[in-house]
Amino acid sequence: MAEIEKRSDDQQDAIALKLLNELQDEQAWRTRFEATTDQQWDRLAATIRQEIANGETVPLDDVFPV
Repeated sequence: MAEIEKRSDDQQDAIALKLLNELQDEQAWRTRFEATTDQQWDRLAATIRQEIANGETVPLDDVFPV
């Protein structure tokens, strides 16, 4: 907070807006996850397993190399 207080009012407002947007986005995701039923999770898992079995996925190491 001390670093933010050193910024201009416009910069402080921009930072505050960014933080508020992040909080709203996080709440929206939390709400969506909480509303997801076990049946929906099971269908999603089955779909993913099938895609893996069909070779339709890319290993994460290929996407995010170390």
